[in-house]
Amino acid sequence: MKTPQPGILLPLPPLARYLTFLLDDAEHAAGCLRSLAEVADGERTVVGLGRSLLSALAVEIGGLRPFPALAGPGLELPATPAALWIWLRGDDRGEILQRARRIERILAPAFCLEETRDAFQYDGGRDLSGYEDGTENPVGDAAMDAAIVGPDCPQLAGSSFVAVQRWLHDLARFERMPADDRDLCVGRRRQDNEEIDDAPASAHVKRTAQESFTPPAFILRRSMPWAAGNRGGLMFVAFATSFDPFEAQLRRMLGIEDAIVDALFRFTRPQTGAYFWCPAMHAGRLDLSPLRL
Repeated sequence: MKTPQPGILLPLPPLARYLTFLLDDAEHAAGCLRSLAEVADGERTVVGLGRSLLSALAVEIGGLRPFPALAGPGLELPATPAALWIWLRGDDRGEILQRARRIERILAPAFCLEETRDAFQYDGGRDLSGYEDGTENPVGDAAMDAAIVGPDCPQLAGSSFVAVQRWLHDLARFERMPADDRDLCVGRRRQDNEEIDDAPASAHVKRTAQESFTPPAFILRRSMPWAAGNRGGLMFVAFATSFDPFEAQLRRMLGIEDAIVDALFRFTRPQTGAYFWCPAMHAGRLDLSPLRL
């Protein structure tokens, strides 16, 4: 029986590291993936495969498409595709470092490490802005329905699609904003996380209310703050059964239909954007059978 990679549905870990790889040698890609499948448990090590990698393997996964380079009024979002994405979860920074090094060695014949980004939980699950993140996340069976492909698609059952963006916050600019303006940008009060009923249409919670789309745009957010030196932001990670709900939210944030731009863009912008497919698990290891491996 195929099951999801458990780390997708589990609560966020205290610490994480995100590894992004480019494909360097397609000839050895299949062998490296088989080796990765032996060590990736799907819980502490969650794996996503990019479209360029599957193209090199001459495999098509229905629903996996390029990240859209969308633009809105005064905004243009980057698309930064990659071959492989790995989310390392844990509670010991040293152990995560050593695990990352082992994985890099395993993949070295075919893949080169493009980016490493460390992340962490902050103030009980808040973004670096101080606002709670993922308040509207589905839970329980609803989380499974939103994030994991069901048995009606047997070949992909248990798998998931993930959108990944690294957002960089202008924290100095954010701190200069009056407290009321910050709350209205988000649409919630930072003090008690209560939604502001009369927040403007540009407030983030109004732009992305999942039930307000047709069909509803449910995603399972598993985002975590990141920091490097004095710079920081959010590693936005959203799992779903397709990329449609994520793109619906992103298009509305950009004001593509109504020219109302999400107020979050006043202090934060994405620096990256990529899509990946996360295989299911079978008998305790990554199920690579859809790749004919």
